[in-house]
Amino acid sequence: MSWNEFILSEQKKDYYQALSSFLEIERKSGKEIFPPENLYLNALQLTELENVKVVILGQDPYHGDGQAHGLSFSVPDGVKIPPSLRNIYKELAQSIDGFEVPNSGNLTHWAEQGVLLLNAVLTVEKANAGSHAKQGWETFTDNVIKYLNETQSNIIFLLWGSYAHKKGLFIDSNKHQVLKSTHPSPLSAYRGFLGCGHFRQVNEILTSFGKNKINW
Repeated sequence: MSWNEFILSEQKKDYYQALSSFLEIERKSGKEIFPPENLYLNALQLTELENVKVVILGQDPYHGDGQAHGLSFSVPDGVKIPPSLRNIYKELAQSIDGFEVPNSGNLTHWAEQGVLLLNAVLTVEKANAGSHAKQGWETFTDNVIKYLNETQSNIIFLLWGSYAHKKGLFIDSNKHQVLKSTHPSPLSAYRGFLGCGHFRQVNEILTSFGKNKINW
């Protein structure tokens, strides 16, 4: 079992072929698409199936120059930290002893420790939020969640905001742990995300499973 096996199987399906055609037409028409093509599946490339401990669900890639690199909530080194991620860091500082807010918004080091940073939609047109919604990515990422649900056990799913809550309907809470709160965006962070304690809870749960904690 591997992501490669899963991806190859999805790529044969009608919905994925329609999605690929849509993306090709967008590119040929000169539209700029984020993230770069080699990073569309970066979340799966950085966190192998058997290494997934935690899933953090996002919605849409960032649509500004140089922001998106295929990981939910994350931006490359040197890019200004977005507001939602600032609130994530604020919550980490409150709930994890000794956590110091970094200068970078690059969460690759989380992905390498088993945190799958998965957006529901994996591409976007520059400066056009939500422009690639309902083109097939949601089916692909629903199937990622279903595949994790069926083939793995004891994964911790962090579902922030109503969109992520709906996306998590396929998760068997007898096999996996599900933690929910509001979204970390400035619009809703103070209605339940800040103070949720999810990062501390994740490490407590991982310890109870005999797994290494995440070094946030």
